[in-house]
Amino acid sequence: MDVSTANYQHPCAWDMVLESVPLPELFARSTDAAPGAPLAEFVGRTYSYADLFLEARRFAAGLQAAGIAKGDRVGLFLPNVPIYISAYYGAMMAGATVVNFSPLYSVDELAQQVEDSGTRLLVTIDVASLLPSALKVLDGSSLQSLTVGRLGDMLPLGKRLALKLLGRKQISSIPDRPDVSKWTDLLGENDPAPVAIDPDNDLALLQYTGGTTGTPKGAMLTHANLSANALQVDAIDPFEGRDMILGVLPMFHVFANTCVLNRTVAKGGCIALLPRFDAGQALKTISRVKPTAFPGVPTMYQALLDHPDVTKTDFSSLKICISGGAPLSAPLREKFEAVTGARLVEGYGLTESSGVVSTNPYVGTRKPGTIGQVLPQTRVRLRDKEDANLPAGQGEPGELVIRGPQIMRGYWNRPEAAETAFVRIDGEPWLRTGDIATIDDEGFIAIVDRSKDMIAVGGFKVFPSHVEAVLLENPAVKEALVIGVPDDYLGEIPAAYITLNDPPGDGTERTADPSVLADWLNSRVGKHERVKEVVVRDELPKTMIGKLDRKALRAQVL
Repeated sequence: MDVSTANYQHPCAWDMVLESVPLPELFARSTDAAPGAPLAEFVGRTYSYADLFLEARRFAAGLQAAGIAKGDRVGLFLPNVPIYISAYYGAMMAGATVVNFSPLYSVDELAQQVEDSGTRLLVTIDVASLLPSALKVLDGSSLQSLTVGRLGDMLPLGKRLALKLLGRKQISSIPDRPDVSKWTDLLGENDPAPVAIDPDNDLALLQYTGGTTGTPKGAMLTHANLSANALQVDAIDPFEGRDMILGVLPMFHVFANTCVLNRTVAKGGCIALLPRFDAGQALKTISRVKPTAFPGVPTMYQALLDHPDVTKTDFSSLKICISGGAPLSAPLREKFEAVTGARLVEGYGLTESSGVVSTNPYVGTRKPGTIGQVLPQTRVRLRDKEDANLPAGQGEPGELVIRGPQIMRGYWNRPEAAETAFVRIDGEPWLRTGDIATIDDEGFIAIVDRSKDMIAVGGFKVFPSHVEAVLLENPAVKEALVIGVPDDYLGEIPAAYITLNDPPGDGTERTADPSVLADWLNSRVGKHERVKEVVVRDELPKTMIGKLDRKALRAQVL
């Protein structure tokens, strides 16, 4: 039985019609409506819709000239900078599928996903934290070419000069080699050849997620998936007039991809881009651009409250903040609302759902501790926790399953994983979330448990099995279990528990020092995967059949 929508609180009809449209068409419509309107504000420099739409078309033409055809994969290894917008929509204009790569990835993580996706061309910028890694992947994988934008070219003149004088260590030189091009050199001078896009079937984005196992998988999101989610999120927004979004959530993340980028472009709004989250810089940006909305994760809101400049910041323009990625505590919500005067609501989504499934209403009734009501045209049900083929018992918690226009087509080159990600109900495929939920009579959903072992670190997913696999590469480590432990700032953070191999007996030294092992591990994983500590134990808990028991360890530690 579907959730009742009789008490639907969002300011739109649940059964509203959602148009199936290619993403570049949403961009084109907003550009045609107001070409001179601001689309991006970047540390004081403003880019109009016409500016970035033209640059996107030139990038599309350059891709076509470089041999990129419909269905080819173009990767973005970028923070929140203006060329992200041009590259994202430009690749789609050329008929390509975008692949998002986190700037936090290690070289190995980036290379693995480049290979898995078959990415042909990668876009990055000339900063020391990104370009060297991209070059290593170019040399050590099947990646064919690299396109590099200059950060200085995107800045206002004054900041550009300051970067040249003070930021030399932050910038890497772009090598002169045939498989590396500068962004400006790749841009074409002519219009791109038109490409017919079937929004219901053509892939717009491969968004990597660990899914339920921790093995990276590319969620296949069509143009219709992403445009529907953008239009769904726009439909639940009751606010009219000026639309300025604080864009500090990283756009490579599916939450920001929908709520910051695609929804804002569909609305004709503006994004104040910040390449990384720094509480002081975010507060200065709020004072400068007067944002109306701020999608974020709980750690961001906490960091703003903890910063000494919070009392000096004018929050009067801020109407709504949407929290996702990790549970939002009641004390944090209450304090943030008291300090800022903005409304902070909690929502929920997954990579496999293009970003958003549900949220508490922006105005009117909301229920703290819940993830709100579903978006338009979205259906949810509860299934038995042990057997998803059966419905949950009446009044009992169950696994949340979802059906809607934003749900992915499957996993890239992983048909078997896609098969297990869905359950068929009355012949229809429903996405299994792995989250255990309850739903009240008014359709408000509460997540009460999770069956996945995923650790939510400040809104990022960390999969223990991946960190454990890296640990086991150390010859001193015999067994390893990684669990999430509470952290006041990030919500939770990984901690590793290990047993050691016996010394080899040949005089070879193997460090058993926990801090040294932690440093060794943290240098080999992504920033959000770094462990708080490594704890050496004589033994780790095991099940009756001898399998390492993460659940039992979690019970012991927590």
